[in-house]
Amino acid sequence: MTKKFRAVDYIAAFIIILSINFALPRLMPGDPINAIYGDEANIAMTPELKSKLIKRFALDQPLHRQFLTYLSRLCVFDLGYSYYYKTPVIDVIIGSLPWTLLLVIPALFISSVLGFILGVESGYRRGSPIDKILLSTLMLFQGFPDFFAGILLLLLFSVTLSIMPLSGAHTTYSGLSGFSLVIDIVHHMALPCMALVLARFSSIYLLTRNSVISTLKEAFILTARAKGCFERAIMYRHAGRNSLLPVVTATGLQLTHLITGALFIEIVFAYPGVGGLLYNSLMTRDYPLMQGILLIITIIVLTVNFLADLLYQKLDPRISHAH
Repeated sequence: MTKKFRAVDYIAAFIIILSINFALPRLMPGDPINAIYGDEANIAMTPELKSKLIKRFALDQPLHRQFLTYLSRLCVFDLGYSYYYKTPVIDVIIGSLPWTLLLVIPALFISSVLGFILGVESGYRRGSPIDKILLSTLMLFQGFPDFFAGILLLLLFSVTLSIMPLSGAHTTYSGLSGFSLVIDIVHHMALPCMALVLARFSSIYLLTRNSVISTLKEAFILTARAKGCFERAIMYRHAGRNSLLPVVTATGLQLTHLITGALFIEIVFAYPGVGGLLYNSLMTRDYPLMQGILLIITIIVLTVNFLADLLYQKLDPRISHAH
């Protein structure tokens, strides 16, 4: 029953977001085409293209017919037409989304795993020199904005040491293929990914550390020690595993922050992802592209949080009986 209600909640949130995405440009004063595409776009828009767009989105029809048309177009992945790139929005996003996912997913995984391991080690050794060093160092990292960490890494490794590329996702016109191309892509994404990890994993560390410290006071930890369990088993199988729930919550929420951080990181490193695409859409006022990007990001965030909810029940079956 809990799983059913959670699914309904996510579906309701998705419908609300779709409705807002549909309503915002139509609530603006003036011609819907002007509201959706902006005055700047209309300067370069031909009458034929304007007529085609009005027909495609049923802008000459009543509002409920427009909404049904909007939903039907979404079902065939029609998010509109980008006047700046002169191509459908979905094609523009598909060209950039894999690069962002290639950057964000490893950063999410590394920051979560690294923060969890260091948090367990630090929390289990509370008050030790290792704990004090980790706590003071990672508290410093927590105050670093993503773009600032990116600029520091860029100045150190690319400008000063010249061992990492300055920009891009791969070496253009290199003719690389196969494993050599993979190595080149990893080489280019290393610094942007490291910047995202440095700015994010300290929050997972602090959350895990505090959770482990609280868990160590529980009776089942004393029972495990009385049974003669190894310290490593107590640390990870008992204290660590029971500290996973808040970490999973933070990991799901972190995806939103990582995507936001990727916007600035991709600008700093001239990385061809959705962040740079969103920046261009803001600069050129390409509203259909902007709406399409925000809609895709919303779908990804909702999906990840829904999967995190499902994972809760695997980590702790008591949650399924909470209601």
